[in-house]
Amino acid sequence: MRIGDYLIQAWRMSVASRWIVRNSRVLDIGCHQGEFFEYLAKKISPSVGIDPLLEREGTQGSHELLKLILDGQLPFPDDSFDAVVLLATIEHMQNKSVVAKESFRLLRPGGRVVITVPSLMVDKILDVLVILRLVDGMSLEEHHGFMPDELPKIFMREGFKPLAGRKFQFGLNNLFVFEKPYFAGRES
Repeated sequence: MRIGDYLIQAWRMSVASRWIVRNSRVLDIGCHQGEFFEYLAKKISPSVGIDPLLEREGTQGSHELLKLILDGQLPFPDDSFDAVVLLATIEHMQNKSVVAKESFRLLRPGGRVVITVPSLMVDKILDVLVILRLVDGMSLEEHHGFMPDELPKIFMREGFKPLAGRKFQFGLNNLFVFEKPYFAGRES
């Protein structure tokens, strides 16, 4: 990663971390190499990060990093996390409904899903920044032309309540936060 990648990542982590309650147990889907856990430091309880491109499985401080892909049910019990985080990840995933359904299963009541997803125009900007060697960009070919405004419908269908939806990074990135209600079922 280049300095531009680190700056964009740090901004994204700063925005997302505000939605993580102290002492939460977090599942970071698409954790890369565990940078968000480093950023959160001791704010959170021992947590788990998963990423199919993880270079090295194992522990990072009190957190576990696993080389896994979310393509169905993950090997964790129901209600085992306080937060599920997807930072610049969900646009790379083919089946967003599986992500929403599994997040609902894994979150305790009152738990949150915190998502950042770039706007569509970011791909064109990143192409230029890659040519200028200001960023490396990561797996840009996997963005699938995903429209961020589709996320509320996908997550609400699984029973989540929207808490936040806003743009940041000069409108080039989006933050979405959903909560699993204390007493709720999925929409039919």
